[in-house]
Amino acid sequence: MRDFDQKVAVVTGAASGIGLALAHAAARVKMRVVLADVERGPLDEAAAAVAAHGVETLAVPTDVSDAAAVEALAGRTIERFGAVHLLCNNAGVAISGPMWMHTLADWQWLLGVNLWGVIHGVRVFTPIMLAQGEPAHIVNTASIAGTVCAPGTGIYNVSKFGVVALSETLSLELEMFGAPVKVSVLCPGFVNTRILDSARNRPATLADAGPPPPAQESMEPVIRQLLATGQAPDDVAAAVFDAVRNERFYVFPNPVWKERIRERMEGMLEERNPDPAQIMMLSGRGWPN
Repeated sequence: MRDFDQKVAVVTGAASGIGLALAHAAARVKMRVVLADVERGPLDEAAAAVAAHGVETLAVPTDVSDAAAVEALAGRTIERFGAVHLLCNNAGVAISGPMWMHTLADWQWLLGVNLWGVIHGVRVFTPIMLAQGEPAHIVNTASIAGTVCAPGTGIYNVSKFGVVALSETLSLELEMFGAPVKVSVLCPGFVNTRILDSARNRPATLADAGPPPPAQESMEPVIRQLLATGQAPDDVAAAVFDAVRNERFYVFPNPVWKERIRERMEGMLEERNPDPAQIMMLSGRGWPN
């Protein structure tokens, strides 16, 4: 997909972070942009900022974990613009701590947004794109956490590995049918976003009722430090649009992570046990930014 002018982009999680950067990147190439997010005030502000590029925008409050809400997002998009050419299933949330300390609500919240949000997006929008019969592209935001496992982010890892598997299977299936719809999976490392503050949007029905992890087991301070020194969201968005233009499936905005992926794959082939020394999460050493 190389012709973006007046085409339609739908971006979830668009009120901040990578999602907002993707929306701005779409507007810079003169796409019409549908911004979806659960955070309504910031969503309206984001839509106004993106519209300042001189493009049409539509803000649709959306909880991507809700199938009906994603269906409504598609309906609003088609009603307003008549088509969708670029779908960025980007909404995501995160928490940290040992896996055995997470509650059922923790699992339901993270998987609901990070994995089911992508499932709903693919299920609802792919048939629309196929029916259009013209070039289109789906970008699913996973993470480096979908390729290597770090301690302290267990639920997040599970959700992102799921997104990678979903995306690869979808790409293979679309290729088998000769469809003009392509797929990319975005696997950033640490990006300077507020993802660890995503509890601000956690629904009351899935409130955190578990005890906080002991200080010596908390990974949050290290993760926050790494996020603060991470890549700029605009750089990640630029890598995404380069991948869309070149129909590249894997998007690694920070290629230094490829060495970690190689280590993991070699370890699997050699049937070695997972080695926490390769990650050194607790000390923060050895984590590329």
